[in-house]
Amino acid sequence: MSEQFFEQKQEIIALNDALNRIRAEIGKVIIGQHQMVDLMLTGLLCDGHILVEGVPGVAKTLAAKLVARVIDVRFARLQFTPDMMPSDVIGTSVFNPGQSSFVFKPGPVFSNIVLIDEINRAPAKTQAALFEVMEERQVTVDGYTHKMEFPFIVLATQNPIEQEGTYRLPEAQLDRFLFKIEVGYPALQEEVDILTRHQHKSQDDLLSDVQHVLSPDAIRYYRQIVQQVSIEPKLIEFIAAIVHETRNNPSLFLGASPRASLALLKASKATAALRGRDFVIPEDIVDMAPHVLRHRIILTPEKEMEGLTADAQIELIIKSVEVPR
Repeated sequence: MSEQFFEQKQEIIALNDALNRIRAEIGKVIIGQHQMVDLMLTGLLCDGHILVEGVPGVAKTLAAKLVARVIDVRFARLQFTPDMMPSDVIGTSVFNPGQSSFVFKPGPVFSNIVLIDEINRAPAKTQAALFEVMEERQVTVDGYTHKMEFPFIVLATQNPIEQEGTYRLPEAQLDRFLFKIEVGYPALQEEVDILTRHQHKSQDDLLSDVQHVLSPDAIRYYRQIVQQVSIEPKLIEFIAAIVHETRNNPSLFLGASPRASLALLKASKATAALRGRDFVIPEDIVDMAPHVLRHRIILTPEKEMEGLTADAQIELIIKSVEVPR
């Protein structure tokens, strides 16, 4: 038992060493935004897609590009627009005269890390094209199923301010995102550091300094370590109680699904590993709950008019559930 404990501890140390190297590489370009970077790394360990929301210019797209750069995998970027068609995302069958048959030409979604900029600018039919690939890591075209390579993660951004020409994401698609990360402005000193760094080097020069840290095999290995992080039955009940409360709360029009419970479980395990532990504590669950739930619940119109936010309601729900000790 002691040998197993020692082995698990060594694996957690190795995982943290790799994540610290990733942070250091990303830190060569991005100053601050530590929570956004850590949540992206958590999503990577959980095999979860991530939605990033923030005003323009706060490094949403840049952070996604850097996460892809530190991993030795293929990267694709899609700029969603109102005239984009599903075939522009997943690909289409093209007639090959030499073979007298149709041949499938994969779209840009056939990469390992897919960055979708301004995901809420595409219409419903294009949004629907992402449903299968985000949930099942495969695309079905003309009756044939095409599997995605490992790993496959969608990192999507959206702007909460400019709503002209945008489409609200379907609830079914929002539920497929592990996290919704809300990104704010940098602190004053961080902004001074940003200006100082860019005074001497261009962004392209900074990006060229970023090195690969993880391989696909390493990601698979570290995900297995995260799965082995232990969680007590009373903490599993705590997760279930939080999510269950969202379905019975008079302030909410829509509560969270069982997929949210699974997401909160995975995120809590990954957070424990990121913090150097091989077991989950209540604080891991409480810290992850807003990021997992904020895009999965809908406030009643009355509460929205009163100015209540999703995060404030989640905080009230967590306080109403007894924390196991």
